[in-house]
Amino acid sequence: MIASSDVAVKVRGGELTFRLHETGGRGTEAVLFLHGSGPGATGLSNWERIIAGLGDRFWCLAPDQIGFGDSSHPADAPRGMGPFNELRAEALLALVDALGATKVHLVGNSMGGQLALLMALARPALVGKILLMGSGGAPDMPVSPGLTHLREFYASPSAESLKGLLSEFVYDLEPMRGTIDRVVTERMAYVNREDVRRSHEASFDPAGTRRFFTPEELATVTHDVLCVHGRDDRIIPVDASRYFADNLPNAGLYVIGQCGHWTQIEHPETFERLLTGLIDGRI
Repeated sequence: MIASSDVAVKVRGGELTFRLHETGGRGTEAVLFLHGSGPGATGLSNWERIIAGLGDRFWCLAPDQIGFGDSSHPADAPRGMGPFNELRAEALLALVDALGATKVHLVGNSMGGQLALLMALARPALVGKILLMGSGGAPDMPVSPGLTHLREFYASPSAESLKGLLSEFVYDLEPMRGTIDRVVTERMAYVNREDVRRSHEASFDPAGTRRFFTPEELATVTHDVLCVHGRDDRIIPVDASRYFADNLPNAGLYVIGQCGHWTQIEHPETFERLLTGLIDGRI
């Protein structure tokens, strides 16, 4: 059963609150699941099936990121994905401390991959193993039409537009129609909130800055890392994961055919095997 609660943390002299979704118990290894960006995105919309299935093995933690869902939406949020993600990563580190975890494995999807790397760079001793899934943050990658749609969603927000956007996340739309319809319904309740729109616009402010990871930075991340990517990802190209695999010292790369940007939703069994294999030392 998934339990949801609010956890307050102190960050930069103020207080932020996470809506935290969790399964499993504190006596098992902790795994922090970091969702990606996008209108109405939440911890559950990215990770519900995965944390429900892995709760018997791990203490699964899937927060709504700061600026998403039912977590805090700062009125004076940093402008641009780079500065906002720095705040999000600081808040996540404070969350892990507040929960009393001394070591946590990180699973980062898209924007969540950037957050995982920021956490590992800031507090390497706190981080166990890392799974990056379709991660952002690689330099010199083309901006796909799907990513442009995501960034500019609020120019004309609607359920139809969101359904079109999420259809670009998957390789084969037909078997995913029911899932996409359900996620659209869940996310639209957030999309229409003013605080969610404000946070989205702060994250994708064209006057703000983005954050890329240099080879020199990545060389200092000595954790075991598995880079997972859908071969047919139309949001972030597979070359992004190749970049991370080439520059992280202890990284592997696993590319899934007939898969888009939603690895954990399109191929959940494969994703679970990869994650448990990484944590158990079998990959």
